[in-house]
Amino acid sequence: MLKPAKRLVKAVLEKLRRRSSAKEVKQTQRHVSREELVEGLAQLGIAKGDAVFIHSSLKSLGYVEGGAATVVQALQEAVGPQGTLVLPTYYMPGGSIRGTCEMQDYVFDVRKHGTNMGRLPEAFLASAGIARSVHPTHSVSAWGRHAAYLTEAHHRAPSVFGEGSPWQRFVGLENAKVLGLGISMGPVTFYHVLEDAMGDEFPEPVWGEETFRLPCVDQAGQRSEVPLRPFDPVLAKRRIDHGSRDDLRAYFMAEFTRAGLLHAGQVGEAPSWWIPAQGFFDHLQRLAGENLTIYSTPEQLAARPLA
Repeated sequence: MLKPAKRLVKAVLEKLRRRSSAKEVKQTQRHVSREELVEGLAQLGIAKGDAVFIHSSLKSLGYVEGGAATVVQALQEAVGPQGTLVLPTYYMPGGSIRGTCEMQDYVFDVRKHGTNMGRLPEAFLASAGIARSVHPTHSVSAWGRHAAYLTEAHHRAPSVFGEGSPWQRFVGLENAKVLGLGISMGPVTFYHVLEDAMGDEFPEPVWGEETFRLPCVDQAGQRSEVPLRPFDPVLAKRRIDHGSRDDLRAYFMAEFTRAGLLHAGQVGEAPSWWIPAQGFFDHLQRLAGENLTIYSTPEQLAARPLA
């Protein structure tokens, strides 16, 4: 009884926070139109027919007229009907992977559960023509040419980012690009594809020992159990997306720029970047061969200085 009440209060507070944030952005930031977003994406290098996996910060774009729905429309126009858009639409009612795994009686139902990833993923999920993968924590949504292919087998994958997952399938697509809209190189789940591909050969023990099997329900009402291993909590504190790792985020930005893979520009008010997916994966693998990963310590970075 207490937990549902807490979740309701949390949802109300989040709604109030968003209203306050949107009002502040409207009053303090430059207004950005859909046309300007489309032009900015084109100048950045996002083209018709591209497959784009998007990680984003909506507020960094400025005050977008029409809000998150306008950003979705701009992205769709940028890649066109032969292109593909992919966004993380994760749902973790337990607040984390482990917290969700430990919830009693939790069943992810793709027909009714939304996402707690923010306004842009919410708007994307509410758009027409969206396909969504079935996964208890890391559900992904896609639109366009390859939407069904990317999302159809996630619940059958042996791990979150493994064979048959949206990320693994995305890497092999033609003109596949990982796009960061107004974010650093920290909050990018694409990194984990390499961890699952390398398994025990990855330089760090990323996952905990315990494997959970969480029930999920698909669009047809069919139930399945999906394997899930939470991240090791100690190692996660060293990861590139941790608040203390400005050094690692800056290092990776410089490393991928130096390698000629990172393309930077501006979309609206947001400093943005993209990296070709296959090149991203291949370079991460090369770095791992040098024992350099998104978990590397300051000492490891210092031992491999960038020219």
